[in-house]
Amino acid sequence: MIQKSRAPLLKTQDVGDRVETLMLHPAIKAFLCGSIGGTCSALLFQPLDLLKTRLQSLPAHHGSKRIGMVSLLCKVVRTESLLGLWKGMSPSIARCVPGVGIYFGTLYCMKQYFLLGQPPTALQSVMLGIGSRAVAGVCLLPITVVKARYESGQYGYESIRGALKNIYQTEGHKGLFRGLTATLLRDAPFSGIYLMFYNQTKKVVMKDELDAALVPFVNFSCGAFAGILASLVTQPADVVKTHMQLSPEKFRRIDQTVTVIFKDYGLVGFFHGGVPRALRRTLMAAMAWTVYEGMMAKMGLKS
Repeated sequence: MIQKSRAPLLKTQDVGDRVETLMLHPAIKAFLCGSIGGTCSALLFQPLDLLKTRLQSLPAHHGSKRIGMVSLLCKVVRTESLLGLWKGMSPSIARCVPGVGIYFGTLYCMKQYFLLGQPPTALQSVMLGIGSRAVAGVCLLPITVVKARYESGQYGYESIRGALKNIYQTEGHKGLFRGLTATLLRDAPFSGIYLMFYNQTKKVVMKDELDAALVPFVNFSCGAFAGILASLVTQPADVVKTHMQLSPEKFRRIDQTVTVIFKDYGLVGFFHGGVPRALRRTLMAAMAWTVYEGMMAKMGLKS
């Protein structure tokens, strides 16, 4: 006679408890959601970042007039092939994927700790964005330096590791954090202003009363609007950062860099590369936020 197994059956509650135990921490989920959004946007919009860097690094007098974005695009495709537009893709991925993940993970933790999950006010949105981006910016700055130099076409680095090693050997640890202040002056205000406009715009359009199918479109539209405004405000800091990272022997301090740029290019020099940067930052941020909020909603977490 076959004896039936007497192993106790698992109750539904026990299974739920075990599943809950195996679930990732919400901050890690936020990191993963942000990283996925960052990967998608970095792959799509890398050409715009390359064009922005090239426009900012052009000499003061390029022939009879300064080359435009479309002319530069054609030149890159003609001389470096279509794939040349994705030069610097590896450091861009190495920076954006963990960078966006760190940003969203930090943002989530700060909102839970300081606001207890409540919707932020306009001022709180600015402070949250600045704090989260500052953390990500400092952590990933060495990769940011390598990325800018890859895109400029002025350096012959063969790998990210080789570039980091070369910079450390020739410029010391300061070289790895070249343009730190300018980078923070660009990224921190951008994220603060962006998050403020993004949250306030979503409140105005009253997303909760819309059909669920329209939510991703509303998120993307709010992100695009916020990105344009934030890009315009922070463009001068981006130009200063690029010059300091590409020509460290010439541009050593922010005040000196600002003086040289104004002397060589005039006021308009602080907005070189503004169009491709605004397009990239706007579309990239909008896509990252759309993917992030969509995935967080599917995981049952409030973004």
